[in-house]
Amino acid sequence: MENQQTPVKAGLNAGLILGIVSVVLTFLIYFISPESLASFSTGMVILAIFLGALIFLGIQYRKSIGGFMDFGTGFKFAFIALIIAGLIGIVGNFLLYNVVDPELPGVLVEAQLETTMAMMERFGAADAMTPEQIDEIRNGAASNFTLVGQLKGFGFALIFYGIVALIVAAIIKKRDKSLDY
Repeated sequence: MENQQTPVKAGLNAGLILGIVSVVLTFLIYFISPESLASFSTGMVILAIFLGALIFLGIQYRKSIGGFMDFGTGFKFAFIALIIAGLIGIVGNFLLYNVVDPELPGVLVEAQLETTMAMMERFGAADAMTPEQIDEIRNGAASNFTLVGQLKGFGFALIFYGIVALIVAAIIKKRDKSLDY
């Protein structure tokens, strides 16, 4: 019998690939335009690339195990890949924010604050903001760039990863219809 990869091992490999791609994209965007890292549209583009790559890797894994995969196997594969990629992303972000450019978190906080204030102005709520509330928003955004903030964010991201893994598993699963009676 052929030696098949387990969903855990395949997920680890896929997570390693996705994590490295994520870090490379982040650094590439940083070198092109650091403020873009705080952009919602940039985040959506990266998410779309990430999701497409995860689905592609999942289909490749399914092909490598005989062309069929149940939902549970697909979920394990995707969830493990997302966890590993997320951990690698935290390491990459930590290096970016603390080694490569320690001033970057301040730039990103200000960019996020400007975006938040512009959105609040569109809803007519910006005038109601006190300087203390603005400082609170700024401090909250700044805390997201610390290692503790990144780890906290990863904890919340696990819920998102679970939902994404469910969606990806539904896309990459394939039932062997020849087994139906």
